[in-house]
Amino acid sequence: MSKYRGGRFKSYTTGQRLNIDDLKTRQSVKRFEVDRIGEGAGKVEDYIATEEPLEIRLAHTSSDGKRNEQSISITMRTPGNDEELAVGFLYTEGIITTKEDVQSVAPCGPPAPNGLINVIKVELAPNVRVDLDRLERHFYTSSSCGVCGKSSLEAVAVQGRYNLHTLDLSISAAKLGSIPYMLGERQTVFKRTGGLHACGLFDISGNVLAIREDVGRHNALDKLIGQALLSNELPLRDYGIIVSGRASFELMQKAMMAGVPLLAAVGAPSSLAVELAEEFGMTLIGFLKKDKFNIYTRSDRIR
Repeated sequence: MSKYRGGRFKSYTTGQRLNIDDLKTRQSVKRFEVDRIGEGAGKVEDYIATEEPLEIRLAHTSSDGKRNEQSISITMRTPGNDEELAVGFLYTEGIITTKEDVQSVAPCGPPAPNGLINVIKVELAPNVRVDLDRLERHFYTSSSCGVCGKSSLEAVAVQGRYNLHTLDLSISAAKLGSIPYMLGERQTVFKRTGGLHACGLFDISGNVLAIREDVGRHNALDKLIGQALLSNELPLRDYGIIVSGRASFELMQKAMMAGVPLLAAVGAPSSLAVELAEEFGMTLIGFLKKDKFNIYTRSDRIR
């Protein structure tokens, strides 16, 4: 896990690895016996990425001054960094704006039969007032039920905090092309299972500073942003984010909320992701490889 010192990110340690005992402790993988066909045929032990539900509960003061607690989201995630996931989700959905809004965040309730605690409670500071209607944006943009792209962009604009059009971040094409390899080298659980998405935070020198993995690409990004929030590093104006898969509208929205001016994807972007990047002044990269990639918006930031 990356550490924060002096208000800056410390680079991920080169060659850092977790052994399987560490992974078991983090509950990110499970062992299964499988029947292998072909080379090495027979019964073998395989490692599978853990997928479990996480319920996020919010304790807050309502407009009438009463203290309320309610469940606001259930997501399928890979256990680990659940506190970051919860506060990252609340931040990118516009429920909280600073670390000071969070009084405490911790797992709660009894463990499930498998030993996991799949409920996490976020206690907001008494002075924080919550508009839970903002969460409706998350649900309707995910459902694709009768909502057009224009409506989705307008919903994001209401919550946008930062003007990314004026940021002059610049990175060389060569540095950018080296980032997918570094991300892959640091995907410890993916190397064991082949079943996780990853998001990484990088600087203009091409250093990957922090990564998060999860079965859900949006969860991985929420964990990364939650880490930055809890370390008082937002907005992330001087950094870019790389995602291991495609660039969707939801990922672009979360990056925009965190003040990130550049998002690079190993895969393809969606049409609405491109439109969002164009609307809010973000640089969007797709099909990122060592020696080639596509720049969809704001190519002036790539040297």
